[in-house]
Amino acid sequence: MNPETDYLETNRALWDAKTPVHVASEFYNVPEFIAGKNTLHEIELPLLGDVRGKEILHLQCHFGLDSLSLARMGAKVTGVDFSAEAIEQARTLNEQLGLGTQFICTDVYSLPDELQGTFDIVFTSYGVLGWLPDMARWAAVVSHFLKPGGMLVLVEFHPVVWMFNPDFSKIAYSYFNKEAIVETLSGTYAAREAGIQQAEIGWNHSMSEVLQSLINAGLSIAHVSEFDYSPHNCFQNMVKREDSGYYLSGLEEKMPLVYAVRAVK
Repeated sequence: MNPETDYLETNRALWDAKTPVHVASEFYNVPEFIAGKNTLHEIELPLLGDVRGKEILHLQCHFGLDSLSLARMGAKVTGVDFSAEAIEQARTLNEQLGLGTQFICTDVYSLPDELQGTFDIVFTSYGVLGWLPDMARWAAVVSHFLKPGGMLVLVEFHPVVWMFNPDFSKIAYSYFNKEAIVETLSGTYAAREAGIQQAEIGWNHSMSEVLQSLINAGLSIAHVSEFDYSPHNCFQNMVKREDSGYYLSGLEEKMPLVYAVRAVK
């Protein structure tokens, strides 16, 4: 396997397999979402602000719950994901709810060939950048789709998280983008006992790599923050906070789990 050439095919097969498991999972709780729950969190909501009437491009939207939540808040949303299974589910939910959201099936780097126009906000969050090998290309796509004065809102798991092995018992990988990380893991963060065991290919991206890529693409960094918790119970050995969200057991308030960036074109 050549990670640089095979990653799209390999990861698309993985996410096509994950999608039906995720749709049925308690983690995503689709019935609660259909009943009206907003899936966005206290980290990203202040950065997004009042989205009523805003045109939003949501990159790597999975099967669309956050995209549709933004639409419920009054935005005109276009969601993008490379998994055909995920986009099919997103379109089904959109039709069921009558929210008028557009969903496009393509990878991030190919999007300029598939979509015209510019947006007030580009949004992407939680477990997205590690599937992309090249931050400069990603930042160029973000800049391409932003109106002058438009903003990127990025909320992502901190690169320190990806240094550890799955149970956080030891440091296994470099903080820096040294090479592709090829693994075969069982289950999925949303259903750890699911019968999925497929290869995945990812990259770690340091904070400096991400931020400098945005700066080089013509964006100004307006806000950066780091958080010692995750709103999602998506890693092994997590414990619930007194407030919403989760810590890593034994590392409570000791390491960053999430960071957030707002950047303006």
